[in-house]
Amino acid sequence: MEFDTRIRELREEAGLTQAELADRVDVTRQTILYVEKGEYNPSLELAWRIAREFDAGIEDVFELPERARS
Repeated sequence: MEFDTRIRELREEAGLTQAELADRVDVTRQTILYVEKGEYNPSLELAWRIAREFDAGIEDVFELPERARS
């Protein structure tokens, strides 16, 4: 499932590098890179830790595309 993320924007506003954010949420820098690009679907736990790092709700950091209604 594709999704949009504000991680890069929030990270840069906080003055954090990918490596610094990765250390704070206990993952690798590569994981942050792939999540930022929308190429890795994080677990609920990781999404929660990332959102908490920015004092935001998960829905403020991650946005799922609207599903087409049939």
